[in-house]
Amino acid sequence: MAKKKIVVLTGAGISAESGISTFRDSGGLWEKYDISEVATYEAWLNNQELVIDFYNQRRKQLYDVEPNAGHYALVKLEDKYDVRIITQNVDDLHERAGSKNVMHLHGELKKVRSTVDEDLVYELDGWELKIGDKCEKGSQLRPHIVWFGEPVPMIYEAAQLTSTADLILVIGTSLNVYPAAGLVGYARQNAPIFVIDPGELSVAHIPSVNFICEKGSVGVPKLVEQLLKET
Repeated sequence: MAKKKIVVLTGAGISAESGISTFRDSGGLWEKYDISEVATYEAWLNNQELVIDFYNQRRKQLYDVEPNAGHYALVKLEDKYDVRIITQNVDDLHERAGSKNVMHLHGELKKVRSTVDEDLVYELDGWELKIGDKCEKGSQLRPHIVWFGEPVPMIYEAAQLTSTADLILVIGTSLNVYPAAGLVGYARQNAPIFVIDPGELSVAHIPSVNFICEKGSVGVPKLVEQLLKET
């Protein structure tokens, strides 16, 4: 008998509990940096050194943090379910916790890519990208990040995957950032949706929703324990 498929949509909240700086919360990165100066292609053209340093600091921080209980709980689900994670996060905490199927919508912090051929993607050795680091075609390497104003390459695949889910978990995301926030709209009509977030989210528009007002490190292990008992 085939395992039921769980699609998990994760956002900044689950990583914040591990100590990753978020962008939108009070005290977040957008209060310290202007989006237009560090997270757009225009910023890259105007000041590569500033953009590279911004992501170097994010990458350096990533080496100092660890997955939390929310990440590890999702791995346990794989014992009895076909679990696919679609994340807006650019960190590798899901992978480090042990999750086997992770789709990164907005890129990956530990990777860099060519500025002339987006198919040339490389694992960065260490946390520091430098001016003068080039791809095999001789162009400067850039962060492997989807910047504001750039298309989200994996969004179609993410929508297709969401439409096949028997159950959907939404963890640590405000459901305000599109196109990722629109993924729940692709859920099957009868597929239960669990939203786990400590904030007061507007979820009335989501069909079959079950809202769990907890941080991911608390709410996810509780829900996982419940789901494992049901199989």
